[in-house]
Amino acid sequence: MIPTHPLTFLTLGLVLTQSGCMLRGGHDWGDWNGSQLHPTIQKLMKGYNRYLRPNFNDGPVEIGISLDIASIDAISEINMDYTATIFLRQRWRDSRLVFPGNESVSVDGRLVSLLWIPDTFIPDSKRSFLHDVTMENRLIRIFSNGTVLYALRITATIACNMDLTKYPMDRQVCTLQLESWGYNLEDVIFYWTRGNDSVKGLDTLRLAQYSVESYYTSVSEAVYETGLYPKLVLHFALRRNVLFFILETYAPSTLLVVLSWVSFWISQSSVPARTCIGVTTVLTMTTLMMGARTSLPNANCFIKAIDVYLGICFTFIFGALLEYACAHFCTMQHQTIRDIHRELLQEFDDSNGNGSMPMVSSSQPNQVLELGSTQNEPVDQLGMSVSEAEATEKKPGKGCGLTSVKNTSRRAVSVFSVENPHNIDRHARTVFPLTFLAVNVFYWLYYLFI
Repeated sequence: MIPTHPLTFLTLGLVLTQSGCMLRGGHDWGDWNGSQLHPTIQKLMKGYNRYLRPNFNDGPVEIGISLDIASIDAISEINMDYTATIFLRQRWRDSRLVFPGNESVSVDGRLVSLLWIPDTFIPDSKRSFLHDVTMENRLIRIFSNGTVLYALRITATIACNMDLTKYPMDRQVCTLQLESWGYNLEDVIFYWTRGNDSVKGLDTLRLAQYSVESYYTSVSEAVYETGLYPKLVLHFALRRNVLFFILETYAPSTLLVVLSWVSFWISQSSVPARTCIGVTTVLTMTTLMMGARTSLPNANCFIKAIDVYLGICFTFIFGALLEYACAHFCTMQHQTIRDIHRELLQEFDDSNGNGSMPMVSSSQPNQVLELGSTQNEPVDQLGMSVSEAEATEKKPGKGCGLTSVKNTSRRAVSVFSVENPHNIDRHARTVFPLTFLAVNVFYWLYYLFI
């Protein structure tokens, strides 16, 4: 004899009692009393089993879906998602709910517990909730041919993979996907009720940084390990408004570059003024670059368009500071040569002798003159007069290697010598603006049209 537990008999009794009620035409009203329902609803609910989908064992049930986008509250580049408030409407036909006449019956949304409803969900949703002020925002309408309209008002935060390479001249394509959680394609078929016209509200949306460029709908299949499931997708493209970033980032950075060029018109002897302008513009540009990155994800590996432009501006500003350092160095070098020249002349006048003295020429810093000689031949920095160097070059044999080394040294000194340091500022006034203009033309053509 097989032992049985008393709880087993109790469970079996409850199941048989429930089945008997269904066979006798009874119904489980849940929290509702049958007398509280409309007579038509009472008749429809007799023998209705909400746990079985329509057309059970008789083909899949077709569910038409339409959307009304009430608002897109926030689009976050840091989290790569957007938050939207949506009116979701679903229609299907349930032959068990057919009643005579041509009218429709709108019932309380709380009666959803008495009906079979689709298990539609948003797969990319991070957070979502159903609005419940002042009551749960649900709508149920039953038509005489058995069609059921079920509408919800929900707010969801949905993931959107973004490509920020061209930020802020970027164009993002986000999606809103709808799938069935438990019913596969053999049970449920999703379709858009009116194609692209099934989505309303996107045309009239006004967003802070974006504008809706285009949108379209598609029907697809979701493939999982448990089978194929119906899937509807809304694709919409968002174009970022670049005017805000031009006023906030591009214009100030460009003005900082122009400000750094002011030092080209300031005298090289005004060291504090030119140094102050260079250092101030570099520090201000660094602060602007840090501020432009605060609204973007720190771990983002993209090199964005705004980063490229800020890097270009920083390069030009830092180049202007280096230009003054180079010009000042050449000026000080020439000043030193002139001072040596003056001292040598003074010593020559004081000595009043016939010996030779080296004298540095101010016009050609890479040569010195040997004073006191009858020819007054120029002497180079290696201590050899020009005639001696030419004679040595003409001599074959031993001095050939030493002469080539001396010639190379003279050429190297002449390359790094600047005859007039003020020409550096004069050329910089033209080279810097023209180069910056050319880089800007190439930058905007690339990121706006390519």
